[in-house]
Amino acid sequence: MVTRTALVTGASRGIGRGIAIELARAGYRVAINYAGNAAAAAEALALVRSAGGDGFVVQGDVAVAADRARLVEVTLANFGRIDLLVNNAGVAPNVRADLLEAGEESFDRLFAINLKGPYFLSQLVAKQMLGQERDTEGFRGRMVNITSISVYAASINRGDYCMVKAGLAMMTKLFADRLASESINVYEIRPGVIATDMTGGVKEKYDKLIITDERGITPIRRWGRPDDVGRAVRAIAEDRFPFSTGAVFDVDGGFHLHRL
Repeated sequence: MVTRTALVTGASRGIGRGIAIELARAGYRVAINYAGNAAAAAEALALVRSAGGDGFVVQGDVAVAADRARLVEVTLANFGRIDLLVNNAGVAPNVRADLLEAGEESFDRLFAINLKGPYFLSQLVAKQMLGQERDTEGFRGRMVNITSISVYAASINRGDYCMVKAGLAMMTKLFADRLASESINVYEIRPGVIATDMTGGVKEKYDKLIITDERGITPIRRWGRPDDVGRAVRAIAEDRFPFSTGAVFDVDGGFHLHRL
């Protein structure tokens, strides 16, 4: 059986690391992309190998065109093909600013990393997948975009983040429509409040909202974990949804439910 391969952006820590580990458990080889933390990427690779997979680490900023091209080139040099692209890399605003005070620098940074980067990386990978032979399940490839409940839940002190995640959700629909006839399915996974270093600064706030408050903002009364998102990606990677594309999978403890 041919080993499948995946390129996961922002895979050195947090949700990306959780995804890489779960893909390893599914037998994938994983290209672990990181932007700046080489030590964390090396740790992620060790965990991937201990989970039964293999792979390599590759530095690159998805906001930079030359880096995106290199990510694809190096992945192909190591793996020969890309069966799965996971657009996970993303950043939060450095400072949460009121909608009426937020500046252009943060806006431009988030759009470049969280939306422009995935858009053009998907374009590159899609063109590669179009030239690949179909695998044993009949696919040339699969793509997964990691978005957020911020797609629809307004946070007026980080409007730029909400807007880029909403854009990524539409990007999923666009690529799903374009690529379905080419045997490439595209999916969106929408995490809720996940325990990572990105959410470390708001731990006290969400401990109260999720656990302490009488009802809680989520029916499942705990924080999400990176492996919760990783398991959802793994299900897609294992072709559990071959007749779905453009689909949204909520991994949010039930946050999306409208409750009375």
